[in-house]
Amino acid sequence: MECVANLSEGRDMAAISEMAAAVRRTGARLLDIHSDCDHNRSVFTMVGNASELERAAVRLAHEAAARIDLRVHRGVHPRIGALDVVPFVPLAGSTMEECIDLALRVGERIARETCIPVFLYGHAARRPDRTSLAVIRRGGIEGLAARIGRDGWVPDFGPPTLHSSAGAVAVGARPPLVAYNVCLETMDVALGRWIAMAARASNGGPAGVQALAFFLEGRGCMQISMNLTDVAATSVAVAFSWVSDLAAANGVEVASSEIVGLAPRRTVIGATAEGLRLDGRLADRILEAHLEET
Repeated sequence: MECVANLSEGRDMAAISEMAAAVRRTGARLLDIHSDCDHNRSVFTMVGNASELERAAVRLAHEAAARIDLRVHRGVHPRIGALDVVPFVPLAGSTMEECIDLALRVGERIARETCIPVFLYGHAARRPDRTSLAVIRRGGIEGLAARIGRDGWVPDFGPPTLHSSAGAVAVGARPPLVAYNVCLETMDVALGRWIAMAARASNGGPAGVQALAFFLEGRGCMQISMNLTDVAATSVAVAFSWVSDLAAANGVEVASSEIVGLAPRRTVIGATAEGLRLDGRLADRILEAHLEET
């Protein structure tokens, strides 16, 4: 199985290294760490059996709560917790049902051991209105603070109030997706938001595309941040072309793009680093390449 844990820390490299070391001590394999200063966020891509990933995810919850204080956290990405999102993904040899069971065990343990409220999402959701992570995270931690404990917003595990410094955590099970960002050579916030809106599947964009626009002060550009949730229908190259064409129609060029974490090989077939204006080597972003290293 795979676990793609999102942590609300992308600037304190010492803290990130300490959390990574804690994961490695659990027996899970930490394949990749992607940290971003503007988002102030890190993505840990881990693989292992159910027991290893359970230990790793629960350990991360403890470590994140000890090192991340959301009361002073600043970053462009919406978040609800120090350990923000913990999805489990079936790989070859495992099933979605096993990932759901794992999500339930991890969610219960995190809440019991840390007193951090846990919301289940995706295939692990206990309520149909919580299958979407975006619904749980709407408005960020401020939005959740206003809803939690009210009718329909009691956590699946843990107290009906946010942890004072660590917030809450969303734990789920889902199919593979690709987190993919495209940076545009513009600082026009309105244009960036329009492109993100037009790129969404819900607005006629490619199948399975969710998109937000962020102004990255550190890079001086607009970023279209996407989740490609239907990897059988929409590849990284298709998402790039869609955003690139929308930008070009408005006189804007693509500066660069990046795959956050790792992507299944089938999602980048036919693509090149040059064609995507990718930061770094495309081969370094392929999940199977890391799995084959041992």
